[in-house]
Amino acid sequence: MTDTTYITDAGVVDWRKMAAEITICKTPFIDGRYVESASEQTYECINPATGQSLGKFLAGAPEDIDRTVAASRRSFQRGDWCGITPRARQTVILRLADLIRRHAPTLALLDTLQIGKPVRQSLADVHWASQFFQYYAEAADKIYDSAVPSDNRTFATIRRAPHGVVGAIVPWNFPIVNAAIKLGPALMAGNSVVLKPSELSPASALYLASLAQEVGLPDGVLNVTPGFGETVGAALASHQDVDMLTFTGSTATGRRITQLAGASNLKPIMLECGGKSPHVVLPDVQDLDRIADIVAADIFRNQGQVCSAGSRLLVHEKIAPELLAKVRRQAQSIAPGDPLDPDCVFGPLASHAQLQRVMSYIDQGRMEGAQLICGGNRLQEESGGFFLEPTVFSKVGEKSCLATEEIFGPVLSVLTFSSAGEAVRLANATPYGLAATVWTRDTSLGEAMAQKITAGMVTVRDDRSSGAGGGMALASEPSRLSGFGAQGGIYGLHPYTRLKAVQHLLAAPYLGEA
Repeated sequence: MTDTTYITDAGVVDWRKMAAEITICKTPFIDGRYVESASEQTYECINPATGQSLGKFLAGAPEDIDRTVAASRRSFQRGDWCGITPRARQTVILRLADLIRRHAPTLALLDTLQIGKPVRQSLADVHWASQFFQYYAEAADKIYDSAVPSDNRTFATIRRAPHGVVGAIVPWNFPIVNAAIKLGPALMAGNSVVLKPSELSPASALYLASLAQEVGLPDGVLNVTPGFGETVGAALASHQDVDMLTFTGSTATGRRITQLAGASNLKPIMLECGGKSPHVVLPDVQDLDRIADIVAADIFRNQGQVCSAGSRLLVHEKIAPELLAKVRRQAQSIAPGDPLDPDCVFGPLASHAQLQRVMSYIDQGRMEGAQLICGGNRLQEESGGFFLEPTVFSKVGEKSCLATEEIFGPVLSVLTFSSAGEAVRLANATPYGLAATVWTRDTSLGEAMAQKITAGMVTVRDDRSSGAGGGMALASEPSRLSGFGAQGGIYGLHPYTRLKAVQHLLAAPYLGEA
């Protein structure tokens, strides 16, 4: 049996032993405590590495959203969170960031059990989530109101005020990270939040709510209501007393969210939806081994279940055969394994439905004439898990589903080009606009291409690059079917506030004789 012990900041952890003993919370967290759902309907939450049940979870009901929104509204009207200073909110959220780090093994294990992410990656996600809370805690008092020029009998100000009640709907692929990306700025802006995690992965969000309560977040400021998108998510999006909505998930669900929000109270929304991000590799690069390593790591991380994953490799025809051979070797060297094994880097897909979806794209790609270079097969079926080989296709047509649709799995599509202009055209030949990477040693050319590629974030690098990137301070906004609304950095706080003008029209005082 594989050794599943691992040294963390909290000490030595035996993941398998901990998994056998862990208690998973399965009920909503509303107004400072765990409560029963209004519905007795349940569903089985499945461990995707084994196909075995993790227990019955409450499916939730629209009535749960009514209770949750009412609790959030009461907390906002009391003012015991929105009415205190940014520095006072900062103190609480910094304590939460620290407590998340101390509970990292538990939070990581919950995500690994529910979605099959390798536990080492889940542990990194928890620390990433903690850093998001820390960043926004420290950034919140850097947002300033302003005064506008006027006459000497007018004092006119522009202020940033919290919306009030914010609904946040997050997906299953990065459960704790996606929660933190939304909760950090929303809470620090002074809002009360209703968080709806995916029905596949509610446990870490429910556990997080108890940690927030422990550090002193007032009752009703953070509520977590699990359930299915068709019922609980739709109720949140259409609720008349939700003031703002933020969503991460599929483009199809994002369209539905937009319709529901518009048909209710015209609440402002922000969406991060699907992507079909390209790696564009120009012929002036030299270290193709390093590029192959990074391209493979990008698409096969989290089994390809990443909205910004580089699922298309656009490579100049001059170097395509050599780079493709190296990428193929990288893909074939990745062995799916037990996500509780600290050495595992590639686990199962998150659900049987997700496995079927990805397999259907592989079958369709074959029928469209793409060449399967490696992978494409289900593995370890006898284990009951949802494992799939890392998969690479070449000779992919630019109109193929493999080139234009988000697969959300470990499938890399390779296309070739003969000029930088053609590369830009191919990069933009999808309905998405989330992210892109350009590989070139010509900085001017890379900048010119970055300006032409339609994506919220474009990274220009070469095979010698060693920069770490902008980190938490970097903000971007997706385009086209990838959504809209700034995320990250100081700009990521802005959508969780609204501009409010307050002006005082003053009387001219009589000062007396000089």
